[in-house]
Amino acid sequence: MRTGTARSTPGTLTDPVRAVKVRGTVAMTTLLDVEYAPAEPAGSAGHLLDLYLPEPRGQTLLPLVIWSSGSGFMADNGKHGAAAIAPRFTDAGFAVAGVSVRGSGQALFPAQVHDGKAAIRWLRQHAGEHGLDPDRFAIMGNSSGGWLASMAALTADVADLEGAVGIQGPSSRVQAAVDLYGPTDFLQMDAHMPDGGKAFQAFLGIDGNHAHPLSPESRLLGAPIETVPEECARANPVTYVTPSAPPMLVVHGTADPFVPHHQSELLVAALREAGAQVEFYSVEGAGHEHSYLDDPSHEPSWQTVERFVRTALSR
Repeated sequence: MRTGTARSTPGTLTDPVRAVKVRGTVAMTTLLDVEYAPAEPAGSAGHLLDLYLPEPRGQTLLPLVIWSSGSGFMADNGKHGAAAIAPRFTDAGFAVAGVSVRGSGQALFPAQVHDGKAAIRWLRQHAGEHGLDPDRFAIMGNSSGGWLASMAALTADVADLEGAVGIQGPSSRVQAAVDLYGPTDFLQMDAHMPDGGKAFQAFLGIDGNHAHPLSPESRLLGAPIETVPEECARANPVTYVTPSAPPMLVVHGTADPFVPHHQSELLVAALREAGAQVEFYSVEGAGHEHSYLDDPSHEPSWQTVERFVRTALSR
């Protein structure tokens, strides 16, 4: 179990917190609060990752699932959600990395993409130390974490989105991605908000939807989204869809009050038009959450996600 926190020097693992515990049917080793880049700003957590490794490990290199939780782009604690999903994947023979990126109050877009890519590069650089297969990386997340997964998956060859954060050199490419109800085209969100966005407005305490100056997307871009259409396009995963996109799984509830279901429809349509491989689960009546994945009799479930990732990484 966790006994404390410690940070390692970026690019090394000199003093991470290590623990071995059983959370599913397989024991796993955890390495907590590892810096994949120096903290920015000082004392912040947006450049930390946690690594979960199944035990015992054999001679076969482990495929890796990279997870980052959503927060409306506002928090730097995205790695925390990996603790809940790690046993589902370590039981199936995967390693799991929980990755945090900076919040919009710490850095504006494209810093979050730069951070995600820096974490991928760090994990690939250190793959040999942890028995990871550098050719079998999948990334996933929910809400703004789903957006990060899509952006990382689709911008492998986009030089100006690589950034200068952390280790340079290794590829930031991933071989599969899972997007749970992430946004895509910020400028189309308000036209599709259920109930006119009343739940969204009440939750944020604002008198408008995504075009409002204090919306999560406006905060991410540093200006009301309607005043910066070029930046909205730059932050839109659909912009980067090509036939060579890695396999993607997209899941979205039809009653999502925060990120309209239409946002995933746009991404899926673009991927299909490009001839890329995509699976889409439209979950009738589901909101901005994915608790239904816990039910193995439900489709999709976490078993669906694991099966998709395993198949995609075996290509």
